[in-house]
Amino acid sequence: MLITLLFLLIVFGVPILIIIGVYNKLVVLRNRGDNAWHQIDVQLQRRADLVPNLVETVKGYAAHERGVFEAVTKARTQWAQASSVKEKEEANGMLTSALKTLFAVAENYPDLKANQNFLMLQEELAGIESKIAYARQFYNDTILSFNNAQQVFPSNIVANLFNFKPRDYFEIEEAAKREVPKVDFK
Repeated sequence: MLITLLFLLIVFGVPILIIIGVYNKLVVLRNRGDNAWHQIDVQLQRRADLVPNLVETVKGYAAHERGVFEAVTKARTQWAQASSVKEKEEANGMLTSALKTLFAVAENYPDLKANQNFLMLQEELAGIESKIAYARQFYNDTILSFNNAQQVFPSNIVANLFNFKPRDYFEIEEAAKREVPKVDFK
């Protein structure tokens, strides 16, 4: 009787413990991915909040660069309205490109480059950009772990059983990686 009970415990108990352990690991990785995404979102929000101050500072010096300001404002608005990871990626790319153009315009105004408000905003933006880069890397590393855990045996069985789905990486378009801002004074 004791041997039969021990046998049943091993046959049914061990697989159940393995399933519970794998399920918990997948949940932890999924939650870590969600947290990592929210950390990116926090930094992107900080950057988006900083942009209007930066634009207003530059406007005082470069009033005729209206198109640049409109592009920055449009990109910021699109970012604020984005809801999915893909939409945020696209809007982030637009905002990054618009900010590069804004800083390229600022290079042509020596008084602006020396302005304390502009320097402070530029420095804060550079710090935020570094934090965004780190948060993206952490997010992608976490998603890699989560997606790998769903694909390897035996956790792939548990992932399919409990309907865990792979997550998207935070990627930047190839064109945006190599794009050089163009400033044209006509």
